[in-house]
Amino acid sequence: MEKKEDHPNCSSADADNTPQDDPQKLLQTLEQHKSWDNRRLVKYEGFLFPAMLFRPILSSRKHFKAESTDIILITLPKSGTTWLKALTFSIANRNVFSIDQTPLLTSNPHILVPFLEHNIYREQENPALQNISRPRIFSTHMPFEILPDSIRESECRIIYICRNLSDQFVSGYHFLRQNKIEKDAVPLELDEVFDMFCQGIQPFGPFWDHILGYWNAHLKNPQKVLFLKYEDLKEDVSSNVKKIAEFIGSPFSPEEENQGMIEQISRLCSFENLKNLEVNKSGYFIGSVKNNSFFRKGEVGDWVNHLTPAMAEHIKNLTDSKLQGSGLDLKM
Repeated sequence: MEKKEDHPNCSSADADNTPQDDPQKLLQTLEQHKSWDNRRLVKYEGFLFPAMLFRPILSSRKHFKAESTDIILITLPKSGTTWLKALTFSIANRNVFSIDQTPLLTSNPHILVPFLEHNIYREQENPALQNISRPRIFSTHMPFEILPDSIRESECRIIYICRNLSDQFVSGYHFLRQNKIEKDAVPLELDEVFDMFCQGIQPFGPFWDHILGYWNAHLKNPQKVLFLKYEDLKEDVSSNVKKIAEFIGSPFSPEEENQGMIEQISRLCSFENLKNLEVNKSGYFIGSVKNNSFFRKGEVGDWVNHLTPAMAEHIKNLTDSKLQGSGLDLKM
């Protein structure tokens, strides 16, 4: 691991002629770590980011202008991102597309709800987003503190979902073993990755700071930030579909409820249905990520098949320690 000086005070609003104006120069000044597949992570403002996404993250912070009707979906990787995208897209567009003609049948959810850093600002420095139909729905893995100012300061809505950390860890580990995201990527063994995870070394981590950032933002302004838990969604998807609809200002009418619209959307976006769609069985996302790798199991408690009880207990104790006093109770 090569350590260099971190620059926590750099931001997209810095004056001209600073390293911020040249992401490559700034990148070289940052503390560096290896990720779970030997790719480079850089530490920026207290969080770790894939080096390949550093420039798009800075570009989004500089150029993205949120609108009051925007919906921003945010997660740590492998915490229910794909499911949340499918549900929110279907809820927001239910008056545009019928269930049997929804683009979800022919497009992966990550295409319909693009990432700021993986898609939009990775492809262009300052893309034109004015012609996207409203409400615009975007996603990101960025921590709350790193979001473009306009997202935090506008009236746009943020939906955040977190997941049992043992399940999230196992899902992330297998995802990187399924996908060679960069040509030099070589997945590490489980024990080594586990130690890194518990040190907070993961893309967009440490996980405790990422989760707490959105939990505290939710407590401060619950009309701005909706905080969901993956396990709650699995236990009762219908009530959470209603909650999302109300939060984004598009509640289901009594007529829609009587027609079974909530149940139809829930079935359409179920793990099994999405997994079995032809578009999600083959093909790639951003060139190297297999569409079918987004649909491994989607189960609660699958960690028992991969972690020892001692490993799971260590994650639980670490999580309890990091979240102590926050009022947040994660199902472990």
